[in-house]
Amino acid sequence: MTVPAGSPGPGGPAAGLRIREAVRAVLLDPDDRVLLVRFEFPTATRWALPGGGIEPGETPDQALRRELAEEVGLIDAPIGPMVWQRTHIVAFIGGQFDGQREQIHLVRTGRLQPRPQLTWAQLESEFVFELRWWTLDEIAASTQQFVPATLATHLATLLRDGPPSTPIDVGV
Repeated sequence: MTVPAGSPGPGGPAAGLRIREAVRAVLLDPDDRVLLVRFEFPTATRWALPGGGIEPGETPDQALRRELAEEVGLIDAPIGPMVWQRTHIVAFIGGQFDGQREQIHLVRTGRLQPRPQLTWAQLESEFVFELRWWTLDEIAASTQQFVPATLATHLATLLRDGPPSTPIDVGV
């Protein structure tokens, strides 16, 4: 779904840009480990939350359930509250979009071994090369690049305080 309007308020930083609407999950297991996806882009490697674009006609919940089934193999995920949001202005590979606006929801799950519905060839065509459970301590100690860059700080707050009353902008 492309939305030409910008972020909150007219003339915001995304005004006039082709912004892809997306959803992601802070997917937590009973041990408070978070599942992250390793993206391999031509210029960078990033670990990010699972999720993706909202297709025409989908609600954010429908899109997130579809994405979690495709990427993780989690069926009928219990979508929790939107806890974070972010807008990232960056030209997409292929030039289709100028950036992405994400709604990030808390999703609690039991212990599970990711078994994506998509094949690895399909995932790799979307730059996805690995799924891994991480502890907060592993993220905080890692030299890897995370999306958002402040993932460790925001995850620590979420685990300590629970979901915020309104979604927090977690930045790039």
